[in-house]
Amino acid sequence: MNILALDTSTEYCTVALLHEGRLTSNEALAGQKHSEVILSMIDALLHASNLELTHLYGIAFGAGPGSFTGLRIACGVAQGLAFGAGLRVVPVGTLLALAESVGTPRVVTCLDARMGEIYHAAYRRVGAGWRETVPPNVCRAGAAPELEGAGWVGCGNGFAVYGDALAARYRGQLTSVQSQAFPHAREIVQLAYPMFADGRGVAAEYAVPLYVRDKVARKMHEQS
Repeated sequence: MNILALDTSTEYCTVALLHEGRLTSNEALAGQKHSEVILSMIDALLHASNLELTHLYGIAFGAGPGSFTGLRIACGVAQGLAFGAGLRVVPVGTLLALAESVGTPRVVTCLDARMGEIYHAAYRRVGAGWRETVPPNVCRAGAAPELEGAGWVGCGNGFAVYGDALAARYRGQLTSVQSQAFPHAREIVQLAYPMFADGRGVAAEYAVPLYVRDKVARKMHEQS
């Protein structure tokens, strides 16, 4: 099963390809230039494996939460490529991809959501998969949802930006923190594989981002 994956939810632009059981990937610190580099990165990855889009089984993308513009780019690119090649699409949560990158039994994920808030979720490993113990949400670091017990590994740049507040919130519950971790297409393709295998891919036009935050911007009096 050949699967292409991409993520543009953070300042990084990442792509990955699962081809005949072999996983290859690439990344670039794109800043705000994801739309300028994503297609060439995909072309390079496919060319290196002598593949065309029509050779793929499906396309997966980082659905969010994350940068609003980044999520729209990833979804739009996945939809456009899939529609043209007649492929199915699997949206994968970016916070789940973060948890997959760490791989420890208990993971709490935090990405900087700007405006003094974080995108937050928590997961426990169950067999080969994950159980969502705290669903993706947006909140202030000091008011992050409670975690049950100890032994949690924190990951994501939310810990770099709001490290003190999160350390205080989860005092005695965190064993380590990986603040440089970010959602990557290589984990997205791994998470998408069983979903495609179970027939959970959707038609391109039904793939949508997961924004979590309802409002892109708030008025000054709402930010206090």
